[in-house]
Amino acid sequence: MTKIQEVIVVEGKADTQVIQQAVDADTLETNGSALNPATLKAIQEAAERRGIIVFTDPDFNGERLRQLITDAVPTAKHAFLTKDEAGRQIKHHSLGIEYADAVTIRHALDQVVTVMETDQPQSDVTRQDLVRLNLLAGPQAAQLRQQVAEKRQLGYVNGKQFLKRLGMFGITKADLEATLREIKEENA
Repeated sequence: MTKIQEVIVVEGKADTQVIQQAVDADTLETNGSALNPATLKAIQEAAERRGIIVFTDPDFNGERLRQLITDAVPTAKHAFLTKDEAGRQIKHHSLGIEYADAVTIRHALDQVVTVMETDQPQSDVTRQDLVRLNLLAGPQAAQLRQQVAEKRQLGYVNGKQFLKRLGMFGITKADLEATLREIKEENA
C-alpha cells in the first residue's frame, strides 16, 4: 500500500476511512466546513512538519474550506475529485470523498499539485480571455470550463474560481488554448 508522507486534510471521519482503505496516510479532520482555530493551528503545524494535502469535497463547502486552508498555508498541496468521481448518491443527492472508490482516491493523490509559493499570479489569462474562449458567459461555458478543470486537475470551479485557479497553478493562455484544442479533438 502506498505510504503518503504529507498529512491529508479532509472534512470528516468517513473521508478518513475511505482514504485509509486506499493508501497508508495520516489525516486531519476539520469536522465539516467550519474551521475552528485549534484545527487550523493543527493544520499549520502538520504543514510545517510533514506538509499537507488538502482533499475536500467538490462542492461549495469543500471549496470554501480549501480556500480557508490555502490562505493559512499557501504551500499546501491539493488533491481533487470531480463530482462524478465523488460518487453522487442519488437517494440523498449528496457527494463527497467518502463515496469514491480506492482506485479513484489513489489516482487523485497521484495527481497532487502544489500551489505556487508566490502571491503574484503566474498566469497571463484574463477574464476577457475566458469570455473570448467561451469559458465564461456562454451557453456551454460551465460545461467546457469543467472539462478544462478536470483535464488540468483544478477541481470543481465556477467562473470566478476558475480564473483564480489558473493563476494559482500558473496556467498560461497558451496552456489553456492547448487544453481546449485537446478537448475539441477528443470530442470530434
